This record gives sequence, C-alpha cells and structure tokens, in this order.
Amino acid sequence: MGELVLKCQDLHKKFGKKEILKGVSLELYQGDILGFIGPNGAGKTTTIKLILGLQSITSGVVSINGYDIEKQFTKAIEKVGAIIENPDLYMYLTGFENLKLVANMYPEVDRTRIMEVVKLVRLDNRINDKVSKYSLGMRQRLGVAQAILHKPKLLILDEPTNGLDPEGIKEMRDLLRELAQKEKMAIFISSHNLAEIETLCNKVCIIQNGNVIETTDMQKVKETAQIHYHFIVDNSEKLKEVLSYSTEIKQKTEAIVDIKKEQVPEAVKELVKNEVKIYGIYEEQMSLEDAFLKKTGGNTID
Repeated sequence: MGELVLKCQDLHKKFGKKEILKGVSLELYQGDILGFIGPNGAGKTTTIKLILGLQSITSGVVSINGYDIEKQFTKAIEKVGAIIENPDLYMYLTGFENLKLVANMYPEVDRTRIMEVVKLVRLDNRINDKVSKYSLGMRQRLGVAQAILHKPKLLILDEPTNGLDPEGIKEMRDLLRELAQKEKMAIFISSHNLAEIETLCNKVCIIQNGNVIETTDMQKVKETAQIHYHFIVDNSEKLKEVLSYSTEIKQKTEAIVDIKKEQVPEAVKELVKNEVKIYGIYEEQMSLEDAFLKKTGGNTID
C-alpha cells in the first residue's frame, strides 16, 4: 500500500434543510484506481465538488496529501488534476498549443515535460494537428494530458469513457493503468459504466442516498461474487417444479438455479429421474452490476 493521498472523513453537505451527503468517508492511496459509483442523485457529483473545494463543506474534512482542502486550499489542490465532464479545449488550436496554454500556469512545466506527457497519452503523431481534427477519444486523452502536466498525485475523472467507441475505451483504460502503475498516481473515477469500472479499478466505493454503503477491493468483490448455474433444458417450468432450489426462469428452455457447485450433480440426478432433458449447464459469476443492484436494492445507475 502506497502513501495516503486522499481522505474524506465524515463529509456532510446541506443545501438549506436538505442533506445531500450524510457522512461520506473514503480513502485513496498512491497507485490505486477507485471506481465511485451510485444511483443518479446519490451524491457523486457533490462529493467530487467538495473534494476539489468547489463547494463548501457543511461538516467533515477532506485531506489531500495531508492538507485540509478548506484550511490549506492552495497546498491541497496543487498536486491535483481533474476533468469534470468534458475537458476544456480550444478546437482551433493544435494539441501542443492547448498544452502550452496550461503549462504556462506551472513554472516547473517545460517543453520536455509537455513532450513526455504527449508520448504518455499516445498523441505523438497528432500533437501538431488542430484539435478540431481529433476523434473524441483523442480529445479525452488530450484532456488527461492537460490534467497531468504538473505531475499530480491525485487525478479525478468524471465519466472518462463517456461517448467513446470500444477502441477509445481501451486506449483510455490502458492510459489510466499506466498512470497508476508508472506515475504512481491515485485515480478517482466517477462513472456509470459498471463493466468498465469492474475491468479498470482495483477498488470500488458505492454511494446511495448520501451514504457510502460499501468500499472494498475489486478482487474481493470478484472472489465473493455469487455464482449461478444456467440449465439448458427441454422444459424450464418442469425444472422449477422438480428442484427445491431458488430458480429463475429465463425462457422456455433456460433457467438460472441458485446452487453451489457441489450441489449440481444431485440436481442433475433429480432432473434425469423426473425425465427433464438436459442439453447444457454453465456457470455465471455475479458481475459488479449484479452486486451493485443487490447492495442498492435494485436502484440502477442513470
């Protein structure tokens, strides 16, 4: 485990009498990629704004690299990079010119660092083209380049793969992994794309109704994920009558049976005994989306 980069401790936020956050706590360490997920209106955007000092905190503390975001804002924010929604880019300028504008805000960022970042985000061959000629994926990567020019220890991204095609998503995923592993950044990602969070992140934090209901390692989610068995048969209704296990009928010839691996042979024996024809059996592990729906009582991410 690397050094602690971000700590949110018992965050509360009220707008008038309405309490949006009700005690959000989380930690993010160097090299971690945290997926921050929750239903629409759960408090994800508000949490990000409090972390970045864009809104005042009703009570609680946000600490970045050991500095309080409200009491020591300049020190806390100087090693933070962020893209909220879409990156701010000048379409009529080249990629390099866009980066140079941002670099002017940081005395320590020289041309060598700019070109180092350009290579990191894989825009070497197009950096002198106008941004208007870039694909959406290239613009997203240029936005990340802007955010990491000053070598931040914390990178905050809101929907980084939104609107990208499969190739663009893979390029962004590879880039973020490289930033976490080689640059040792702590990366905080808010996203609706649960499949992408499952693939990319090593930690996940679920927020609902202003409360963090779980923060855990992604590996633990995968290890403890429930396994269902799909039975392909001639009559799924009859299968449900024969078996005493919890069963969900998917279609006339397919049913999902909630049993353990060692119970499968006995189930097969019962089905054969009752003349249910079995054409196939395969197992399916619960995905992050399934786990999320279970934790939130069926509330989807919108």
